[in-house]
Amino acid sequence: MKQAFSLFPRQYGFFPYIFLIYIGFPIYNLTKEYGIKQLMGYGMVLLFLVTYRQLYFSMGNKKFAYWLSVQMAIVFIFSMFYDINYIFLGFFSANFIGWYQNKRVFYRRLASLAMIVILPFVYYAIREETPLTPSELIYFIPFLIIMLISPFGIRSMNRRMELEKQLAKANKQIEELVKREERVRIARDLHDTLGHTLSLLTLKSQLVQRLLPADPDRARSEAKEMEITSRSALKQVRELVSDMRAATIAEELLQIQQILRASGITYHYDGEADFSRIPPFTQNIVGMCVREAATNVVKHSRAAHCQVTAKLSTEKMSIIIADDGMGIPKEKLFGNGLNGMKERLALVDGYLALSNQNGAVLKITVPIIKRGEEAI
Repeated sequence: MKQAFSLFPRQYGFFPYIFLIYIGFPIYNLTKEYGIKQLMGYGMVLLFLVTYRQLYFSMGNKKFAYWLSVQMAIVFIFSMFYDINYIFLGFFSANFIGWYQNKRVFYRRLASLAMIVILPFVYYAIREETPLTPSELIYFIPFLIIMLISPFGIRSMNRRMELEKQLAKANKQIEELVKREERVRIARDLHDTLGHTLSLLTLKSQLVQRLLPADPDRARSEAKEMEITSRSALKQVRELVSDMRAATIAEELLQIQQILRASGITYHYDGEADFSRIPPFTQNIVGMCVREAATNVVKHSRAAHCQVTAKLSTEKMSIIIADDGMGIPKEKLFGNGLNGMKERLALVDGYLALSNQNGAVLKITVPIIKRGEEAI
């Protein structure tokens, strides 16, 4: 597919176009010339514009040095044989010199630029016919110094941009490696924790099928062991998931506070502040449900105020999200993500209740089961 014509590479944005403003000055000065000198001057301006464009497209290849040499030669001819003010075109070349990454080539090109701008300057300063006055010399010197220093700034900026690109690329590679390593770890953990357990359950289920006609008591005993084994497998899955980074209830409460207030809904929290004795897996499930409930308040309730209350006992935890909005119509009691919340809570034997009391009231209840000293 043929690419559309572009005056300058798109990645540089408007920057190349801004410099084109300065081309207006030599074009205006050429109106004061006559004959072949004026015609040659316009031709060199046109060639200068070509070099300016081609330098952007040839960065990083051999043609870059060729176009830069042509551009610097035009600057020299203009400033030497037309007017000393054309020396300011050297700022164009100074910008491109700063793109050289090779230190030796950079200094070589910088020395060439210094010679190109200093020789005309010296010529106009010492010539017998209308030499530059001391005030004119003082006027040009700061600009010459800035012109010869600017490539260092451009080079430093480009090096920093290149380092940032390399850093972003390295970070992306690290992120991919971390993801790959995490997948491998999860696969390994699943194999180690569940592989043998599932194989055992398969063998026991086959054994139960064979024992049912001949020895029902033995079959019931094996089925009981299968239940114990499956519960153990479930606990292993919960521990595996809990080992991953999951948001805590406290973090989700802080998040919904920001969401509600950003939506213009006042927020009040009442209840427990320490959820450390709630297992991470349960916290993750409850946190997602609290977030979903707050999202529903923002989207559907038209409420002005929302209150969240958390209560913990030795046996259960309950979180109530109440708003003063329009309430929930009966036909939508199981919409708006409520079914998804019920399914999540079922994983931790929890449940929810929804009612209308001057607004919607959603209550999440999760049991806190202890075996020995450990909550599960």
